[in-house]
Amino acid sequence: MQTFIPEDLEPEILNDLIEEINELYEASEQTLIELELKPEDNELQRALFRSVHTIKGDLGLVNFTPIIPLLQHVEDLLDYLRKGQVSYTSIMSDLVLLTMDRVKQFVESVIARGQAEYDDVLYQQLILAITRITPGNQAEHDRLLGEAVLLLNPDLDQTLTQHERGTADADSAETVSRPKLSKTGVPKDLSAEKRDDILFFRELMQTIEQRSEEWAGKGDRIAKLALYVNDIAGNPIEEDQLAVACYVHDFGMAFMPSKLIRKDKSYTDNEFNLMRSHVYKSARLLEHLDQWDMARKIVMQHHERADGSGYPLGLKDDDICDGACLLGILDTFDAITHSPSRQQQPIYSKKQAVVALNRHNVGKFNSSWLNYFNQAMARVLKR
Repeated sequence: MQTFIPEDLEPEILNDLIEEINELYEASEQTLIELELKPEDNELQRALFRSVHTIKGDLGLVNFTPIIPLLQHVEDLLDYLRKGQVSYTSIMSDLVLLTMDRVKQFVESVIARGQAEYDDVLYQQLILAITRITPGNQAEHDRLLGEAVLLLNPDLDQTLTQHERGTADADSAETVSRPKLSKTGVPKDLSAEKRDDILFFRELMQTIEQRSEEWAGKGDRIAKLALYVNDIAGNPIEEDQLAVACYVHDFGMAFMPSKLIRKDKSYTDNEFNLMRSHVYKSARLLEHLDQWDMARKIVMQHHERADGSGYPLGLKDDDICDGACLLGILDTFDAITHSPSRQQQPIYSKKQAVVALNRHNVGKFNSSWLNYFNQAMARVLKR
């Protein structure tokens, strides 16, 4: 390991640097989600290139030299992508985000300790791995990208396919597959009709999410996590129905008064009843779409609670469908990690939220689905 000690820099400069990196990281995450759905969208490809290019430029301004060559080669790869010389794949997004993780850790270490340790041998291996990916060897890209990703995170070895790992024997025993958090909330292997429906609902909700800053990205967050928890549980809920329910469960919020949505104090009884009506409005969106009947049921029941204290019908544990049990947990989790409380409480961190859901909601949530949620979050929070 080598140690990098930067020249004297004002704390304000370093704080501005990490703030911009965090913003660009979040923007890149959203871009990569969109690329999963529209891998040939050139504007998205260019946006991803610009984010990496900007971070590299910022690091150059403060002479954080050890990390710059790695970013340069990731930028070169994305340059191939935006020029149509290589194709986007999911493993490419793993490489981009893992590289950005290294950059964030490097800068955060400098801010916290005045220095950063780095593995120059690893960086050289990564650079060599990335330079092997060229427009002329398209058929090898998944394997080569997989090799680069494994250098950054060897733990991903168990989630890559035999092809991505470059195994010599394609007929050898299959890798044991573990549930993996998807990059989007849109399930794979759908019919064209169902995929188009889900993309429509997703785009519809993105417009509604603009009504409140805390809602931005909510549909994607909940749908991704829902598919992950469902996978851990053995997929008892139909993925397509669950995804639709996650995207449209708050459609009815489009019809709530803005002053009510933004109210930072407790609701009156009349206001609370009006807000509760969003469940009916959301469900009615799917009322005449027979192929989404289960999704409609999930939406109708997602505010029901195991002890009968929920709404709109006061259903109890066994009468609430699995999808609604899961969505109820995830909707609450998202609310307390992204939306300010009406009781002037701070927003919970993810770890605090998991503890709160288990400690303060005894009897509210289905115990089996809460257990699956806990398993999922234990894995997610280890990252």
